[in-house]
Amino acid sequence: MGRFLNAFKPISKLMPEVKPPERKVGLAEKFLWTGLILILYLVMSEIRIYGYSVSQDQGDPLAVLRIIFASQRGTLMELGIGPIVTAGLILQLLAGSGLISVDFSNAEERALFTSTNKFFALLMTAFEAASFILGGAYGTDLQTSTMILIFLQLLFAGLIVMLMDELVQKGWGLGSGISLFIAAGVGQRIFVMTFSPFRIGEQGLYYGAIPGVFQTILGGERSIWNILHRANLPDTLGLLSTIALFLAIIYAEGIRVELPISYAKYRGFRGRYPVKLLYVSNIPVILAQALFANVFFFSQLIWSKYNPNNSNYWLNLIATYNATTNEATGGLVKYIVAPRGFDGVLHDPLQALMYGVILIAICVVFARTWIEVGGLGAKTVAGQLIDSGMQVPGFRRTEKPIQELLNRYIPVVTILGGFFVGLVAVFADFVGVFGSGTGVLLIVGILYQYYQILAQERALDMYPGLRRFMGE
Repeated sequence: MGRFLNAFKPISKLMPEVKPPERKVGLAEKFLWTGLILILYLVMSEIRIYGYSVSQDQGDPLAVLRIIFASQRGTLMELGIGPIVTAGLILQLLAGSGLISVDFSNAEERALFTSTNKFFALLMTAFEAASFILGGAYGTDLQTSTMILIFLQLLFAGLIVMLMDELVQKGWGLGSGISLFIAAGVGQRIFVMTFSPFRIGEQGLYYGAIPGVFQTILGGERSIWNILHRANLPDTLGLLSTIALFLAIIYAEGIRVELPISYAKYRGFRGRYPVKLLYVSNIPVILAQALFANVFFFSQLIWSKYNPNNSNYWLNLIATYNATTNEATGGLVKYIVAPRGFDGVLHDPLQALMYGVILIAICVVFARTWIEVGGLGAKTVAGQLIDSGMQVPGFRRTEKPIQELLNRYIPVVTILGGFFVGLVAVFADFVGVFGSGTGVLLIVGILYQYYQILAQERALDMYPGLRRFMGE
């Protein structure tokens, strides 16, 4: 065990913990716990922070980026899963790069790593909560007592979210709480943008795409373009693009190269190791959007404190903002914010082009980086296959031939996968896909994972002997 983890041993004893079940939890009970956690998350997403007035809200500059953090503006879920994800990514990168030593096969070190992760998640919660308050997200004239009260609410909500995620992951529920919250947030957003019957604006236009198209047709409109497209509102074009994107991602999930392998102990028993096009899943776009969110957040914090009038030349190179809407109007930050749908692309093609190039390039870089730090590289996978008793048919049972075989595919697939998820996210943002391109990528991946989990749980219930084979 490394010195880094050893330093957190005393703190780990103080960390709140959800005990794993000491008995077999049935599928119905897992559904129940998962449903209760989901309901609690949705309730917290509707409870407004005490001390924060809606009249103070001047727009939400992080609205597009909130999708990956499952957060809701001005509620107990203001920070969402952001602190947990950020802390987890930092520790995973440190462990994967070898900067900290941890043996995940050792139960004690794994538990200590989890406790350390929770400590850093609470630390990130406190830091982000303080930054939101001091940065003026809840107003610039707050009393000290109000600021402390808001800080404690956000810290307590962050602790509850962390425990809910742990409860689901420890075996009481299905999947992970983080995935559940993201899927719920994206699904809720898509549903509202499709079916919402509420009217907005002076013209009383329906917000939902489907009520909106009927309103347009019944209003006497005969132009196909005007029926399909509504400026700054969910429209039929966005709905059709969302459906097409769902189908494209589902199809891409099935594209794979299957490499032949055999089990050394049982001759004649052969299988295939799949290397998917989305080998690193949607991790690259999550990392890219998380990077954009943090750059956006800190640039706005600096702007509100030191450059509210956009008068500092050097700070203007980083970002300038509209004081009324809090939208980025210039600087580097402008080009890491997606344009708002098709109209936004036509309004500023340069911003759209720069955003697309930057996002795709960063996704490719993060994809290449993640296979190494995430233990997905050819050498690591070859070692895992050898340890599990596998070999390549026709070769000696050594790591080298497997590694050479994997090296033909994994680097290429990684780059193609990173390029694909980046391109999908960019295209989806340009055509106004509901829930954003990143959100659709996430929810498809999460639903696919839940499908696999449910299939496995059903198989284990039907054939109890499989549990012993799988070590459960």
